[in-house]
This record gives sequence, C-alpha cells and structure tokens, in this order.
Amino acid sequence: MTESDPLAKAEAAAVEAATNSAAVQVALAAVELAKLANAQHQAPACQHQAPPARQFDTKKWLVIGGVACVCSLAFALASIAIAIGACCATACVLVLRSMWRDFQRGR
Repeated sequence: MTESDPLAKAEAAAVEAATNSAAVQVALAAVELAKLANAQHQAPACQHQAPPARQFDTKKWLVIGGVACVCSLAFALASIAIAIGACCATACVLVLRSMWRDFQRGR
C-alpha cells in the first residue's frame, strides 16, 4: 500500500489543480466580459483637436455692407441714365418721324 498512498496523493493534487484552473478560467472570462461591456458603454475618445471658434469680425461685415451699398447705388444710377437716354431717343425718333412726314407731304 505504500505505492498507492503516493499515487492517491498525486491523483488528489491533479483533481484539485484541474478544479482550480477551471475556476481561474471562469474568473478570467468574467473579467474579460466585464471589460468588453464597459468598453461598449463608453464613448470613443476624440483623437483630434477642434479648431478654435472664430470671433465675429465687425470690420469685415461693415466693409461688405458698404461695398454692397455702393454697388447697388451705382446700378441704380446706371439704370436711371439708361431710362433717361431711352426717353430722349424715343422723343428724338418721334420728332424726326414727324419732320420726315412733313417733308414727304411737301410742307
């Protein structure tokens, strides 16, 4: 029986080691599962820096408004000049047509 006693001890140690390794594997699997669940709930970290917000530039918008006013005023004056020129041309054509008729009739 001297041989069976060390054999029984070795068998008991092997069974205990197998039980412990299974328990350790279950614990490691639980830790990995917790890490995975925690990673899914956290938002991914932003890796780039947002550009700084620009300040409102008053001078820029005043210049744009001034240029728009000057351009619209120039367009209005050009339109008035074209309208006056069209009226003068129409009056001139009417007078010349009247003179041409009088010339044709012999007056």
